[in-house]
Amino acid sequence: MDKNRKVAIVCCSNGQLADYKEKLMRLYDTLLRTGLFPVFGQYIYVKDSVFSGTAKERADCLMDFYRNGDIEEIFDISGGDIANEILPFLDYDIISRSKTTFWGYSDLTTVINAICAKTGKKSVLYQIRNLIYGDAKNQISDFTNTVMNGAADLFTFGYEFRQKDHMQGIVVGGNIRCLLKLAGTEYWPDMNGKILLLESLNGEVPQMVTYLNQLKQIGVFDKINGILLGTFTKMEELQSRPTIVDLVKRYAGSDMPVAETREIGHGYTSKAIVIGEKISLHHRGSLQRDSDGTGRSSGN
Repeated sequence: MDKNRKVAIVCCSNGQLADYKEKLMRLYDTLLRTGLFPVFGQYIYVKDSVFSGTAKERADCLMDFYRNGDIEEIFDISGGDIANEILPFLDYDIISRSKTTFWGYSDLTTVINAICAKTGKKSVLYQIRNLIYGDAKNQISDFTNTVMNGAADLFTFGYEFRQKDHMQGIVVGGNIRCLLKLAGTEYWPDMNGKILLLESLNGEVPQMVTYLNQLKQIGVFDKINGILLGTFTKMEELQSRPTIVDLVKRYAGSDMPVAETREIGHGYTSKAIVIGEKISLHHRGSLQRDSDGTGRSSGN
């Protein structure tokens, strides 16, 4: 193990319960076995209500890792509701100059897209805890091959077009509920020419109608080059009708390219996608990354 390859573990959204410590130790051991040396932030576990620390304390902890030249990746293990309260306390100049990459999912959609909006810097939408969940063997293999060996396994995912047959642009977005927390703020990403990734854990048809209409009413669908849909867990469990694809077509319009993947979202089998990276999707392909980091699709 090369202990020079240090990574950080942080919790910018809801704090973890104390009884989660055993799982985090499993994650620590798993990362050690991949060849990485994890360093935990100070604010991981709940101290008051859902807070592991104040917004400024959690932001300062994150910034300390960005300032630390030895930290190559920062993995946020949290989710929930409160990540956006740290945004005013981040130093985006330091983040833009840092070679460190931030990883997180769900509520960390707010941090990832704020970083993209303020700096243009790429971050990864992925939950590192997948390495200890039900698909751990495959996740560890994909993660190790990608992060340690320079392959693209973790970033290669299948998709199918549901409307039109091509889209190209820089990816923004993530969890639809959490992304919309940024609307009207300085942290909202520029949507011009982008591919908008949307996924969701909870929420049924009424909630998705609300979110999609908000996106429509603030002009997003007039600006983007396409929509990539990940999994919408609750709707799929309930076999909701209309489906999310039906709703997106209804509100984004018939001219909007729409593709769907089963491999990005809240599931334990989910792959990763880079927010802030340019990708090109074609009919019935699979997304890979070129050696220069540019996403491209392969297949027929």
